Amino acid sequence: MKAWRRALGGLAAVLAAAVGLGLRAQAPNLDVIRAALNAGQADKALGLLHSLNQAGAEPAEAMNIECRVRITLREWDPAVQACQGAVRLDEQNSLYHLWLGRALGKKAESATFLSAYSLGKRVRAEFEEAVRLNPRSTDALADLGAFYVEAPGFMGGGTEKAASVASRLDSLDPAGASELRGRMAEAHKDYSTAEREFRHAVAVALHPANKWATLASFLERRQRWDEMESAVHSCEAAAQSDSHATVALYDCASVLIDARRDAQMAVKMLQEYLSAASKTDEAPAFEAYVRLARLEDDLGDRAAAERDRNAALALAHDYSPALEARRN
Repeated sequence: MKAWRRALGGLAAVLAAAVGLGLRAQAPNLDVIRAALNAGQADKALGLLHSLNQAGAEPAEAMNIECRVRITLREWDPAVQACQGAVRLDEQNSLYHLWLGRALGKKAESATFLSAYSLGKRVRAEFEEAVRLNPRSTDALADLGAFYVEAPGFMGGGTEKAASVASRLDSLDPAGASELRGRMAEAHKDYSTAEREFRHAVAVALHPANKWATLASFLERRQRWDEMESAVHSCEAAAQSDSHATVALYDCASVLIDARRDAQMAVKMLQEYLSAASKTDEAPAFEAYVRLARLEDDLGDRAAAERDRNAALALAHDYSPALEARRN
């Protein structure tokens, strides 16, 4: 610890003792920590959470936020532990069950088959509990529906279950219902129906940029490159005028990266996302910086790549993809 910090800490202790009030440093506001999470400031968020935990304030919400930070850092076991802690402290909170399901799902992606099977059943149980506790949660319904589409029957997946969720979404989130039906159709290789549903989702969405991203991703999987690029441009235009959908800039840049198409456009969209006032932990800023640096390396701009890797590490000092890229 630096000398001036020790001095200030000692001064505070002396003043508190002198007035005899037993004053304690004020705990950071949860809104400040959430803002750090959304801005991709993982180190700051964890530091503030540590202070909050010492003060003993709102432990369940603090643990849920920590889980989300750990997910952005790809620290699956600590994420699961934190989310389990939040659920134990508040078993009736739908959102906490939803995030525990998400953390378990991320852990399952890198697990062995037997572990993935066990984790998959737990994911389903958490998503179903999240929906039971809040039947009108469109996020919980969307995640549960996606699980039913993607999971095999022996894990509890199934088309009929997904169709039931889509019906429940019809009155709550028509665009989400269409997207889920599109995923169901694509899973059954009914590509014309899938495309129709994805395009309908764009047409009825409150935030169409996000649905343009879904459509662009579908077109990328179908290798319809020109139409994919057109959807990406529509995605960018919609996101630029919608502060609630800036994450679509990251998502559509990712589509271009996965397709190995128009690297300059992908760079532009990532830069737009990183400069936006509104970001989200769905696309952590440090992850966006790493993806941007990789593109800049490919384009031969080594100085820019190094700058952006450093920017990533300034937000999350032990983010492994940034550290690995620096070593290489």
